Amino acid sequence: MTIRSTGQTWALDIALAQGGFDALHPQAKGTLEQLGHDHTDFDKVFDLVRSGAMLPKAWATVAGQAEARAAHHERGGFAQTAADLYVRAAVMWGRAQYSIFDAADPRKLAFRVHANHCVARLGALRDGRVRRVALDFEGGQIFGLLHLPAGEVQGAPAVILGPGMDMIKEDYIYAAERYYTSRGIVALSIEGPGQGETRANGLTVDLSNYERAISRYIDHLVSLPEVDPGRIGMFGISMSGYWGSRAAAADRRLAALAAFEAVTGDFTTIFERAQPTFKNNYMYMAGYSDEDAFDRDLAARMPLGDLVERIACPVLYGIGEFDELTQLEQALASYERIRAPKEMRVYENEFHPLGGAAAEVFRYGAEWLERALNGEFREPGRDVRHYVHSDGGVTDGTAYPTWWLGGVPTELVGSRQG
Repeated sequence: MTIRSTGQTWALDIALAQGGFDALHPQAKGTLEQLGHDHTDFDKVFDLVRSGAMLPKAWATVAGQAEARAAHHERGGFAQTAADLYVRAAVMWGRAQYSIFDAADPRKLAFRVHANHCVARLGALRDGRVRRVALDFEGGQIFGLLHLPAGEVQGAPAVILGPGMDMIKEDYIYAAERYYTSRGIVALSIEGPGQGETRANGLTVDLSNYERAISRYIDHLVSLPEVDPGRIGMFGISMSGYWGSRAAAADRRLAALAAFEAVTGDFTTIFERAQPTFKNNYMYMAGYSDEDAFDRDLAARMPLGDLVERIACPVLYGIGEFDELTQLEQALASYERIRAPKEMRVYENEFHPLGGAAAEVFRYGAEWLERALNGEFREPGRDVRHYVHSDGGVTDGTAYPTWWLGGVPTELVGSRQG
């Protein structure tokens, strides 16, 4: 536990009790719906929560209800109804286990067993089109879920679905089917070092092993007859926008990257100014209990800096105007450094979850990737920028908020203006 996390627990408890989840992550429900959560389940969970300590119980309670209902429908022969409920149960069991920061805690392990059971039942009901993947990696294992289109598939494009730091591979089941496999695209939702089962099995994250894990997942995709090795892209949100950027700079086999809410700033914002749970979680992911050592060994070395200049594939970035984990000025400064064909979308009045635009973001990111993997957006010097207004309008040609009135923040002085 960090010093701030220990000392500010009371503040988080008050926020949860008075304002629910929105007090911590404004409009996040919209994003969680894209990750397979039914809004009624979400409301039931937070009706049971008055403090952070109550989260595992609440998630597990409602997850158990959904799993029981899924089993009921499966026994009755209603396969699609059962499958939908198993998805809802799996993502909630995932939330329950996430809330416990001890890989050896029996409760965490029990919640994982339930999540795996729900995924196994889903795979059976989906004719084997959802499959667990376990790959050997640097003395441990990394875990993912492979999502295949219906019918005979060969030489299709593939997209790696990268989770944020507090997400797991199950969080992409709904999106994989809705936005990718339904379009004939193979999807692989992953857990990198420090996440989910990968962390529970002892593999922690360091400065660079996450992008090596992405390369290992690319190795796996390249080996599949269903996949075209030359058309592999990545969709990442939050920290996977960061990890995806590192992977794109390191592995030329990644042919396109769509990154939303990417943490591309100085990491002081996310670890020292934002809610203390972010730093607490990342220390757990990295296997640190000494906060000073974590700051020195990892946090201080994490900013992307000039690393993004090595990216060669087309990239799409999207961020909320008031993202609380990466200041917009820093996100734009990082974008300026990219030399590859690029696009930036800034969403007016949105915070880190991009909840008010989540359905649009997930669909647009998938469609953009599909077109990029089919050869579009590759012209040298491509630089497309949009400021997306909350009233439905879009200002093209710039990602600067219109209220800046042409003023350039100090951090962007000297960089090429949008």
